[in-house]
Amino acid sequence: MLRKMSVIILLILTALWVTNSDSIRPAREFIQNNIYVWSETQEEKLPIYCVDTDKKQIALTFDTAWGNEDIPQILKILKQENVKATFFVVGNFIRDNGDLIKEMVQEGHIVGNHTLTHPDMSGISSLNDFRKQLEGVENLYKETTGESMTKFYRPPQGIYSTANLSMAKELGYKTFFWSLAYVDWYQDKQPTREEAFDKLLTRIHPGAIVLLHNTSSTNGQILDELLTKWEEMGYTFGTLNDF
Repeated sequence: MLRKMSVIILLILTALWVTNSDSIRPAREFIQNNIYVWSETQEEKLPIYCVDTDKKQIALTFDTAWGNEDIPQILKILKQENVKATFFVVGNFIRDNGDLIKEMVQEGHIVGNHTLTHPDMSGISSLNDFRKQLEGVENLYKETTGESMTKFYRPPQGIYSTANLSMAKELGYKTFFWSLAYVDWYQDKQPTREEAFDKLLTRIHPGAIVLLHNTSSTNGQILDELLTKWEEMGYTFGTLNDF
């Protein structure tokens, strides 16, 4: 009950904060960085932002839509540090980067579904149209790897409707969001190393699902040191299978 009341209070404060905001993007970032799952007894259709735990374990995820320049470096570092991650991929990335998808699978990473064409999924109300977005990626993945895709889903930009959650569940998917992210997706306005470490080290917490973007050159440059720093803080790395 106390946790439920905390979430209600958080949503009220968020609504007040949004009302006084000049921009919707900061409001969305505030929500994305502060909403947590209540417990393992929640309704299964609720999206998963993190795990309510005191165990210092985190899951690393990458949204992988455009470009592949930094993926080889990211995969190299993850292999070197023996860290498994989840890559949420868009249809065109699988189509254009079959060898990288195969490498992800061979290295033990999870490849999740980030939709076929990266639309605003909240505007999709038809189960048939929703299915096309997810099954299109599944089919490309099967053609590339010969395997069935793990049914983990993340909507583009984190935008969704409650109907989307029900549709994802009906199709057998778990919907994953994140509890820690930073503005790393503008390729022409990349954060400095110092800015990235300030966000990613000070906000880490037990049970976190961390979101990074593959298009960030900063992420490729700092990942090795970032993983080491988290380990020095006592954190270990799991995967979304542990969440």
